[in-house]
Amino acid sequence: MDFTEETATPAVAGSFEGTADPRLREVLGSLVRHLHGFVREVEPTFEEWERAIRFLTETGQRCDDTRQEFILLSDVLGVTMLVDAVNHRTASAATDSTVLGPFHVVASPRRELGDTIDLVGAGEPCVVSGRVSSMDGTPLAGALLDVWQADDHGFYDVQQPGTQPEGNGRGLFTCDHEGRFWFRTVTPSPYPIPTDGPVGRLLAATGRHPYRPAHIHLIVAADGHLPVTTHVFVAGSPYLDSDAVFAVKQSLVRDFARVDDPDKAAAYGVEPPFRHAEFDVVLQPAHGPEAG
Repeated sequence: MDFTEETATPAVAGSFEGTADPRLREVLGSLVRHLHGFVREVEPTFEEWERAIRFLTETGQRCDDTRQEFILLSDVLGVTMLVDAVNHRTASAATDSTVLGPFHVVASPRRELGDTIDLVGAGEPCVVSGRVSSMDGTPLAGALLDVWQADDHGFYDVQQPGTQPEGNGRGLFTCDHEGRFWFRTVTPSPYPIPTDGPVGRLLAATGRHPYRPAHIHLIVAADGHLPVTTHVFVAGSPYLDSDAVFAVKQSLVRDFARVDDPDKAAAYGVEPPFRHAEFDVVLQPAHGPEAG
C-alpha cells in the first residue's frame, strides 16, 4: 500500500497493533490519530516542520539535573494543569494539587521544625505554619513536608550557583505528633519563569508575560495516604489571575498577615515585623472509598 495522506494514519496506527501492553497500544494509537489530524489541519511547510524539530531539540538540550524545560513547556501550554484536572475530576476535601514546576530538587536538605530555609537573610521575614491531617480530621504524625521557593528576587538556588548557597529556599520537615509543622523563610514575591530558553522565546513570540504570582511549593506525604504536590499563594499578589502556568487555585490562596507583636515574633525566632501564613494540608487515604 502506498503511503498517502489518506492511508497514512491507518498505516501508522496499525503498525502498533501488535504492542503487548494494551495501555501503550491505546496511547500510541491515539497519539498518531491526533498528531496526524494536527498536521492535516495546519498543513505545515517543510521549513515549519524543521523549525518545530529544532524547537523540541533545543527544549531537550535545556534539561538537566537542575532544570526541566519540557516541564516548563508543558506548564505554559496548560498541559500540566489539564493532566491535574483529569486526575482530580471527583470533588474531594483533600488539599488541591497543582504543578510541580521545573526547579524541584529530589534531595531537599532535612531541617528541624522551626528552622529557616532562608540561608541569605535579605528578604522580609516570614513564618509558615499548619497541620497535616487525613480527610476525617485525624492528625498525621510524622508526615513529611518538602518545601521550596525562590528568593526575594525571584531566583531559585539552582539558577544562581555561587550566588545563593546550595539548598537555599528548600527544606524537608517532619511533622510533630499532632501533625503540625512550622518553618521560617522570606516572604515570597512574584517572579518570571525562565525566559532564557526555547519556552521563553515562545512566550515572547506570542506576546505572553512570563510571570507567576508569589508562592511557596510543597509536597506533602504520609503513610497510607496519597501525596499531594501543591502551592500556597500569597493573597493580593500580582498575577493571581494570569499565572503564566495556569496553576492558581483559589483554595490555595492565603493571607500572609503582617505581625508586629514582639512576643509572637520571639516565639517564632524572628524579628518584628514579619509575615505569617497558616496553611493546613488534608491528605486523601490511599485505599478505601475516598480514594476512588
